[in-house]
Amino acid sequence: MTDVTDVTSMTGLIPAPRGVVAGSGEVRLTAHSRIYAGTGAEGVGRWLRTALWQATGLPLGEGRELDDTDGDGIGLQLDPELAPEEYRLVSDPSGVLIEGGSAAGVFWGAQTLRQLLGADAFRKAPLDRERTWAVPHVTVEDRPRFRWRGLMLDVARHFMPKEGVLRYLDLMAAHKLNVFHFHLTDDQGWRVEIKRYPKLTEIGSWRARTKIGHRASPLWEEKPHGGFYTQDDIREIVAYAAERHISVVPEIDVPGHSQAAIAAYPELGNTDVIDTTSLSVWDTWGINQNVLAPTDNTLRFYEGVFEELLGLFPGEFVHVGGDECPKEQWRRSPAARARIEELGLADEDGLQSWFIGHFDKWLSARGRRLIGWDEILEGGLAPGAAVSSWRGYAGGITAARAGHDVVMCPEQQVYLDHRQHGGTDEPFPIGYVRTLEDVFRFEPVPPELGPEEARHVLGTQANLWTEVMEDTARVDYQAFPRLAAFAEVAWSALSAPAERDFADFERRMTAHYGRLDALGVGYRPPAGPRPWQRRPAPEGMTGSLGRPIEGPPPNV
Repeated sequence: MTDVTDVTSMTGLIPAPRGVVAGSGEVRLTAHSRIYAGTGAEGVGRWLRTALWQATGLPLGEGRELDDTDGDGIGLQLDPELAPEEYRLVSDPSGVLIEGGSAAGVFWGAQTLRQLLGADAFRKAPLDRERTWAVPHVTVEDRPRFRWRGLMLDVARHFMPKEGVLRYLDLMAAHKLNVFHFHLTDDQGWRVEIKRYPKLTEIGSWRARTKIGHRASPLWEEKPHGGFYTQDDIREIVAYAAERHISVVPEIDVPGHSQAAIAAYPELGNTDVIDTTSLSVWDTWGINQNVLAPTDNTLRFYEGVFEELLGLFPGEFVHVGGDECPKEQWRRSPAARARIEELGLADEDGLQSWFIGHFDKWLSARGRRLIGWDEILEGGLAPGAAVSSWRGYAGGITAARAGHDVVMCPEQQVYLDHRQHGGTDEPFPIGYVRTLEDVFRFEPVPPELGPEEARHVLGTQANLWTEVMEDTARVDYQAFPRLAAFAEVAWSALSAPAERDFADFERRMTAHYGRLDALGVGYRPPAGPRPWQRRPAPEGMTGSLGRPIEGPPPNV
């Protein structure tokens, strides 16, 4: 394979493939073109036929054998010599052939094919039925660097309706991302139907009003906000993701970030310390002092929650949060102190570790793996548990050295709710400045880890916390184009950050912006926010968050 720089710049492929050789002709798709899908690739064939028919208007009938493509068609088949997500795409006078080590590999090759067809191949209807659709003669050989290439979406702070979630799964697939971390519960809302506990959605999915901006802001949106996904909605989301070779990791936050659940079922709180019957779903941001009581009743309740959840989400991992759990109520609670003494624990930190450890064992007994934010390391962690390292690299380094698998998602690099520019005209400019180039140069594997330790880095994910993202348009603005840079890091970034060619990435983004336009993504323009996207700071406040522009975000 030759150096990919010239060819990928020409085609604008994102993420950049590992190897590309350009040819001199093209394969033209016509009304007679067919798609042949071999054994194991049938699902990819159905997806590709639908996607290209919508964009081109071409019927793309089903080929009965590989030779049936007749020089102007597309073949899809498995090759057991390739790694599971590896693919090879060959476009030459005999047609287009995509081979993958699994259906997932074939699917990622199909995504590359769609990019090669041009931006209009991402549309939902043809703009011109008379236009010529052609794939340049080219050979692409490619495979991902990491097995976990994720995006976390917080739908608890601001609810995203099902259609928006499905759309984000399509956007993930278009960028070869394969893990959707679904943050379903928090203090501000409970978003998944649990049939045995109907009040979780009857009460816990709605709040009376919402803070606008940071928690120090004097501004409020004085109207109810809420919503939830029925179990059938969840089944649809999971099935839709599976068709796109994306696994869904649900997150149910315990023992902190739980006021919505306590508002629905007051007995879950520390009733010997506060009047939990007076609590409502939280309407502001920050770290909430109301945490779950460490009682058997609480354990049984959440076992019931997770039991229903396992029937909805078939994947390997279940995320339990475990972050930002204040201990003050436990310190004042006679019941919590009695539980500490009963278990022979040193303090309240040990109580949190016991809480997480209980569900680690519970999930392991059912063939699943627990994953949580890096605070779950405090007090010890069971061998099979994995860690999402968000407070920088330190938690991930500690976890990997202790033999735990790690997903690197440090807030300083890949929290996409953080502002994209140092100026004050960014909408709600929270957190650290992280530009497109900053994300492009992010390195998930810290140099402190040796080769054996680095094998515990499953991969990386970008996180979208939605305190200041009230709708899909704002999510788009914060996510893109930085998610495209992140996708390249997760898929293809093998060189050291300083050696990566950002100028070449910007050249490829020129073509990719056209794809994002076709997909209807409201990304941040390269030149900065448009005038109507800017939000002036409230009077008397520094920035629109009531805090210095520099500094960390409100919370996870």
